[in-house]
Amino acid sequence: MGQNNSVTEFILLGFTQDPAGQKALFVIFLLIYIVTMVGNLLIVVTVIVSPYLYSPMYFFLASLSFMDAVYSTAITPKLIVDLLRDMKTISFTACISQLFIEHLFGGVDIVILVAMAYDRYMAICKPLHYLIVMNRRVCILFLVMAWAGGFVHALIQVLTVYKLPFCGPNIIDHFGCDIYPLLLLACTDTYFIGLSVIGNNGAMCIVIFILLLLSYGIILRSLKTHSQEGRRKALFTCSSHITVVFLYFVPCIFMYVRPVSSFPVDKAITVFCTVITPMLNPLIYTLRNSEMKNSMEKLLQNVLSTIRIRLSS
Repeated sequence: MGQNNSVTEFILLGFTQDPAGQKALFVIFLLIYIVTMVGNLLIVVTVIVSPYLYSPMYFFLASLSFMDAVYSTAITPKLIVDLLRDMKTISFTACISQLFIEHLFGGVDIVILVAMAYDRYMAICKPLHYLIVMNRRVCILFLVMAWAGGFVHALIQVLTVYKLPFCGPNIIDHFGCDIYPLLLLACTDTYFIGLSVIGNNGAMCIVIFILLLLSYGIILRSLKTHSQEGRRKALFTCSSHITVVFLYFVPCIFMYVRPVSSFPVDKAITVFCTVITPMLNPLIYTLRNSEMKNSMEKLLQNVLSTIRIRLSS
């Protein structure tokens, strides 16, 4: 437990105290969670079983979908269950664990997005070197780097909070644990700690966001030399990637490029990051991707055929 810490649990205020509002949110978030899990796991299974989706792009897409499914499972179920409870509490240990998981998978996702941008750069700008550079070993190395980077980033967040004294109050005006709501409850001056959070989280988000936008700008500029069909396909793919980059980084920049504070809109931004974005990613990556849609249709047809054969027998 934290140093000089007399707090063993935190009370979460959640979204609303209105029982009817909580029940409505329960139904909404439950449906979103089901769609999130079905969509992301469908992408993972489709990439694994389809012989046409063995390229690095789909390897990273399946990895991102798997991370979103696990991340959503680590965060959303408690949010859903708490909507049915009058008293929403979370132990100090569980709060620290939730903080670690949130930043672990957030860090992993960011590195995977960087890997996907590099993959598209090599495929579009350096096509003759693509198969040599983006081999299976390099893809796995990117994934290992993603886990290592996410772990280090999450560990920094946990150590920042774990050593702080908490002596009350223990009420968090939020539905979960994040670093700023916890810093607001610490029984010490957190000004310089807040600056370090801006330097770690905020600066990292800004730098990587700018680098990704520049990389996609270079990719789109290089399309002038491609055929019309090649430009169309590359634009569809890159537009999906750029959309997901904005979904990840704009909320991240808003949340962490500021002093330690709490705004009413923080809950909505956090819901968007932790609940909505994992649901949107499968839709964004599949709606304009004919290969993925065709592979999903074949997978579903095979599953339905197997079910019909077993039922008829």
